Amino acid sequence: MGQERQLLDILSDGRFHSGEILAAQLGGVSRAAVWKGIRVLQTFGLEIHAVRGRGYRLAEPMELLLADRIRAALTAAAHPWVTGIEVHERLDSTNTYLLNRAKDELPGGWVCLAEYQSAGRGRRGRSWVSPFASNLYLSLLWRFSLEATLLSGLSLAVGVALIRALNGLGIPELGLKWPNDVLWRRRKLAGVLLEFGGESSGPYHIVAGIGLNVTMPRHAEPAIDQPWVDLRSIVGPGRLSRNRLAGRLISELVAAFVQFEQAGFATFREDWSRYDLARDQPVTLSLPTTTLSGIARGVDATGALLLETAAGIRPFLGGEISLRLSS
Repeated sequence: MGQERQLLDILSDGRFHSGEILAAQLGGVSRAAVWKGIRVLQTFGLEIHAVRGRGYRLAEPMELLLADRIRAALTAAAHPWVTGIEVHERLDSTNTYLLNRAKDELPGGWVCLAEYQSAGRGRRGRSWVSPFASNLYLSLLWRFSLEATLLSGLSLAVGVALIRALNGLGIPELGLKWPNDVLWRRRKLAGVLLEFGGESSGPYHIVAGIGLNVTMPRHAEPAIDQPWVDLRSIVGPGRLSRNRLAGRLISELVAAFVQFEQAGFATFREDWSRYDLARDQPVTLSLPTTTLSGIARGVDATGALLLETAAGIRPFLGGEISLRLSS
């Protein structure tokens, strides 16, 4: 992205900058080159105002992600576990990127963030809307010594980690929809995609992908097919730093993985139940070939959803299962 990133760094304050000054700050390029750079930034979905006699400015100020600021926001406990932080302007998917790098023996604790994803993914093959520099799209690679069968419930533990991170930043009224969606007043605020690799007998690695809505731009709204909310709507504009948010999320993810490797899902189950939006509520499960309705009765020691129907209580694990809350 090169020159366009430099241009974006200058414009990120939300103030007007004349074409002449921009050209000088970019190393003495032509005014035509500045205009070309503006056009490239607009293809990312950025709203840039151009006013004769005043120059160019972003519609609102923007905080760009920086690896050193994110690392500075990590907790002291997380620092030794985070082996690297990469920030990319554009990727197809942060999860895909780390899954591919994992094959090259990338160490566990490696973090990848992107300002924009062209093919962001959610659970069950859904796309994750990823406008430029608006939200958080991050993935963490972790290498477990546990066998795959002992990782049951990890997805729910990641949901608990997100709740802990957001609670620590003063975000109220949060809940979890099985297995790991974070909702605010029944609208989706964050989602998780866990993808696994390695030998079934261990060691095993996972990539935990997190999408968190921070300041969703209006132009992205039509592409979202479910009730949603962003942090700006909850706490107001300019109240939370994306770099600080990223540092807090990474710290809680790392703490959760260390805790899970030591004690499994059992130590997360109480927290999960505290935020479980479906417990004792009528729900519908969408399975690969059918749907089932019943009353959700919490989760068992493996993180499986307990669904009560006329036939009794039956556990369901994640994967290709989707839960819908009754309105």
